Amino acid sequence: MAIPDRRQSAALLADLRPPAWHLRHVTGVAEVAAFLADRLAARGVGLDRRLVEAAALLHDVDRLLAPDDPLRKLPHGDAGARWLTERGHRELARAVAAHPVTRLSDEVRFHRWAGHATWEEKIVAYADKRCGQHVEPLASRFADWARRHPEHAAELAVARPRAARLEREVCAAAGVRPDEVRRLRWVAAAWRVPSERVA
Repeated sequence: MAIPDRRQSAALLADLRPPAWHLRHVTGVAEVAAFLADRLAARGVGLDRRLVEAAALLHDVDRLLAPDDPLRKLPHGDAGARWLTERGHRELARAVAAHPVTRLSDEVRFHRWAGHATWEEKIVAYADKRCGQHVEPLASRFADWARRHPEHAAELAVARPRAARLEREVCAAAGVRPDEVRRLRWVAAAWRVPSERVA
């Protein structure tokens, strides 16, 4: 099956009936990812923008699964990758599996990923680090995680400099400073709802 286009990606997400907070988050991630993919492509970097947009919009699908869904037993990211693979979208699996901040603190997975990650994977992972409910600096995002998950302070301390390295790499390739990262708005049109629903 082909990589889903914008409308198909939005339809997959809509079928899971995301709450407003989830929709705001994934919209921000997808639109930051689209901005970065557009900038990299304009600078001659070869990547699949459709894959970036679809994986970014669908990166947290496992958070929407029913509590008794067997995929819930898998780690976050891996469950979403499996869900997408089962629906014929295996091409999105790597970018979805690699996005969680916990991957940055996992020594084995991080080093394996850092050595072989595609631009698509890097963009999705970085866009997720820049969007909670809106676009924010890495420092704010990590402060929010630390506040909400003090039990993961050690892992976040390991992940933070790795996220900064990812930021430097992606922003340099895109030719932007971190404070110039923006949203390339597209989700509302694909979702077929008024802009305020996903803004």
